[in-house]
Amino acid sequence: MSTRMDTTAASPGFSLPVPDISAWRAGNTGVEGVWHFDSGKPGRSTMVSALVHGNELCGAWALKGLLEAGVRPEQGRLTLAFCNLDAFDRFDASQHDASRFTDEDLNRQWLNERIDAGDTRERRRAAALRPFVQQADWLLDIHSMHEPSAPLLLTGVQPRNLALAHAMRSPEHIVVDAGHKDGVRMRDYGRFGLPDAEAGDTRSLLIECGFHGDPASLQVAQDQCVRFIEQSGVVGAQALAQQLPGWRMPDAPRQWALEVTGPVVATSSAFRFVAPYTGLELFEKAGTVIGDNDGVPVTTPYDNCVLVMPSVRQARAGVTVVRFAQRTLL
Repeated sequence: MSTRMDTTAASPGFSLPVPDISAWRAGNTGVEGVWHFDSGKPGRSTMVSALVHGNELCGAWALKGLLEAGVRPEQGRLTLAFCNLDAFDRFDASQHDASRFTDEDLNRQWLNERIDAGDTRERRRAAALRPFVQQADWLLDIHSMHEPSAPLLLTGVQPRNLALAHAMRSPEHIVVDAGHKDGVRMRDYGRFGLPDAEAGDTRSLLIECGFHGDPASLQVAQDQCVRFIEQSGVVGAQALAQQLPGWRMPDAPRQWALEVTGPVVATSSAFRFVAPYTGLELFEKAGTVIGDNDGVPVTTPYDNCVLVMPSVRQARAGVTVVRFAQRTLL
């Protein structure tokens, strides 16, 4: 038997329009798409990134809004980065998955060995972005999802990031996970991936704002930008409220920590779920069949198991199609 945790509704059609970022494309750093502002005062270096995947438009809208509003750090530094512009340039709402990346997933390339190889467009772009990621103390990476689902804030396994997610008081669901077998994410790169005792004053979060084409994903991206920037201290709450009216949404009524215990990795593109799962389904009994992996039944490993981001849109050998998690009320 399965039950569903509370989720927000999402539109199944791609109705979020493509943002015109032409006025902001050049950046001010010598690296296309990257803006950097220094207050000249001591404080954290805070970075917000978007378009790591070219079909995830909500973050591009949010960065465009921050730039248009003239948001500047009151202390410390603020970096805003439109990341995978080559993939974004290929965007077509009728085939939006095709513009996720050009050669390979940019959010799996964050090992120096891969970046230094420079043998794909994504690795060369990672090399251009790397200095900005390295100088950042706090990083918010804005994403959206293949399927309609409630927003998820991903913290990695470090307690410092879970504490920040809780302090932000939104969204309702926080995923504690170690990443993916097929490569390292930006939010886990360098200092961001270190244990608390070695990481100093670093924080990194990845927000999955909902379905790519749902206008509500933009509202989530805006809300998370305001909350994260405020928590970082580079811009105060009063200035953010004045410059970005309507961006902050109500706090979540509660927050669940979803601790990922393991992934389900497809052995081929033939992977199938037994039902149209959208994420956050909770299965009361261990051993419940949820999918078929080339003829091998996929079952829940323990009681009260939650599904995190199930999707077969990118299914092929070696790709994670869902993750299992245990939930705790914070």
